[in-house]
Amino acid sequence: MPTQHVFHHQQEFQLESGATLPGFQLAYTTYGALNQQRSNVVWVCHALTGSADFTDWWCDLFGEGKLYDPREWFVVCANTMGGCYGSTGPLSVNPKTLQPYFQTFPQLTNRDIVRAFDLLRQELGLERVHTLLGGSLGGQQALEWVLQKPAVFERLVHVASNARHSPWGIAFNESQRMAIRQDPTWGTSTKEAGQEGLKTARAIAMLSYRHYNTYNEAQQEPGHSITDNFRASSYQVYQGEKLAQRFNAYTYWLLSKAMDSHNVGRDRGGVERALAQVKARSLFVGVDTDLLFPVEEQYFLHAQVSDSSFHLIRSNYGHDGFLVEVDQLTEAIRQFYQNEKVTEEEEFNYEKQER
Repeated sequence: MPTQHVFHHQQEFQLESGATLPGFQLAYTTYGALNQQRSNVVWVCHALTGSADFTDWWCDLFGEGKLYDPREWFVVCANTMGGCYGSTGPLSVNPKTLQPYFQTFPQLTNRDIVRAFDLLRQELGLERVHTLLGGSLGGQQALEWVLQKPAVFERLVHVASNARHSPWGIAFNESQRMAIRQDPTWGTSTKEAGQEGLKTARAIAMLSYRHYNTYNEAQQEPGHSITDNFRASSYQVYQGEKLAQRFNAYTYWLLSKAMDSHNVGRDRGGVERALAQVKARSLFVGVDTDLLFPVEEQYFLHAQVSDSSFHLIRSNYGHDGFLVEVDQLTEAIRQFYQNEKVTEEEEFNYEKQER
């Protein structure tokens, strides 16, 4: 079973905004063991409301007999800074005031989050990572990380994400934050502040995570006489209630802002110039019905990153297809690895002939 750990960084940590944290901690999970060559590391970056327990939300990718078998791989995943699953976030106690941060927690960007991840990587003594894998917000962070540390990451598997967050995505996130702001408790310094608004925010988010076909298949009424209390209505309420039981509005606000800030071209001469610097062998995966991160964004990445691969997942689940269609994702990654072996064999045979 995966093992839970906590990494403590005791020194002041400066953020991209210029603000500082007086240290932080990251909750992280490991699964499997390092081989003698230390060449079997897979690092996973989670999505917006995910946790470090990747077996909880991507369970069919990890485990004995699965793609990432712990007998062969050493898998690491850290709960993002600003999160609410053991890492330092808005509900953590500020050591300077001895009170929870709440709304005083400084704004984060994906660059800040990735720099924190890299301090953990260094603490673990992982000089090379075989595969960096991330979806959605985690895909944004993974792409940023391979640009920050090109010598570390050998392969990138980037799923249902982008190089720069779109105006469409930012508009969805702002609509959700508007719902949180409308909650009269949002200005209070309590753990429960904004929770009713968070429920509405999650309901809005579901419309971007899923697809017309998803709702039409699962929430359609069986008859023709109903005029109220529709399945789709109760489903939205259910999704809001479900998230509010395990998440907080502060973290949701903070990480949605981090997503909005994502732009690999910032201070790198633009997106195209930044992507030209990607050294990791890359696989970009899109979902054909994704409304939030449409496939045009993954096609763009594939076109800009040299020698990269692309795979299209077909799903009726929209953006959430990257979590649901694990069989397709597994096959895409397997083929990605297999193509690499074929290429290496071809190069070896060519060099042999030249000799």
